[in-house]
Amino acid sequence: MGSKKSKHNDDSKETKAVKNTGETGENEENEKNESPVENQNQMIIDTGIVATNAKHAIHCLTIIGQIEGHYILPPQNKTTKYEHIIPALVAIEQDPDIEGLLIILNTVGGDVEAGLAISELIAGMRKPTVSIVVGGGHSIGVPLAVSAKKSFIVPSATMTIHPVRMNGLLLGIPQTLSYFDRMQERIVNFVTKNSGMSASRFKELMMKKDELVMDVGSVVDGDTAVKEGLIDSLGGLSDAVQCLYDMIESEGDDHKKQSHKKKASKKQATDKGKSRKSIIPSEIDERRAVSLLNMIYNGDLVYEDGRFITAEDDILEDY
Repeated sequence: MGSKKSKHNDDSKETKAVKNTGETGENEENEKNESPVENQNQMIIDTGIVATNAKHAIHCLTIIGQIEGHYILPPQNKTTKYEHIIPALVAIEQDPDIEGLLIILNTVGGDVEAGLAISELIAGMRKPTVSIVVGGGHSIGVPLAVSAKKSFIVPSATMTIHPVRMNGLLLGIPQTLSYFDRMQERIVNFVTKNSGMSASRFKELMMKKDELVMDVGSVVDGDTAVKEGLIDSLGGLSDAVQCLYDMIESEGDDHKKQSHKKKASKKQATDKGKSRKSIIPSEIDERRAVSLLNMIYNGDLVYEDGRFITAEDDILEDY
C-alpha cells in the first residue's frame, strides 16, 4: 500500500510540473501577443516618464546631443533620433491621459531637415507645450526651442545662431548658393513666426563676424536671448512646469465656457419653439376684419387650417 501511495504522489507532481510548464508557455505567448496600444503606451513610458501623483499629467520629452537625420552618426555620439521623436509626438497628441508636453533641450544642433520636421510637429500640437533650454540650444536647436507655445531658458544656457552648413562634396555653382539661401530662409521664417524676434535682427546675429572662431554667427546667453525676443522667459524647471499647469487649467476653463455657451444656445432655441402658440380665431369685428384683409392682400398673412399665420410663421394670438 505504501509503495502505491508513493507512486500516486509522483504522478501528481509530474502532472503539476506539466501544468506549470504550460502556464509559463501561455504567459510568454500572451506577452508576445500584446496589442499595439499596449506597446505604444510602453514606448511612451520608456521615452518620457509621466508623474502619476502630480497635479496634472505631463510628458517630459528630452532632445539632447546631436539631432540625427537621414544618416547614422558614429556610435560615440550622443544623438536624438528623429524617427523616435516623431511617433512619440503623435502618441502624446492622441493620448487623452497626457495633458501637456514639457520639452527639455540640451543640443548642439544637427540635421537641419530633421530638426525642422520635429519643430513643425511640436508647433502644430493642440495640447499645451512648454520648452526649456538647459546647457545649450545651438544651431537647429533654436527652432526646436521656439516651437513650443511658451519657451524658457536658464541663465547659464547659451544658444548659437549661425548660417546653414553642409558636410561633403559641394559644387561651386550658383545653384548651390541658391539652395543654401532657400534653406536658410526656411529656418528664419520658422523662428521669426514662433518668437518675438524680427527676421532682420535674426539675420544680423546670424551673419555677425568676429565672435565665432571658425564661423560667422552669434552666441547668446539666457538673459540676452530673452531681451532679443528669441525666448519668452528666463526661468528654471519649476517656472516651466508651473507655466504648463497654468496653460492646462486655462484651456480647461475655455472648454467649460464653450460648453456652457452651447447648452445656453440650445436651451434658447428650445424655449423659442415652445413659446409658439396655436390659437383658432373666434370673434372678428369689423376693424380687425379690415386689418386682416389688408394683410392678406399684401401677402403678410395666410389663413391655413383654421388659423391665421404670418410670413414669419408666427401665429396671431389677438385674432
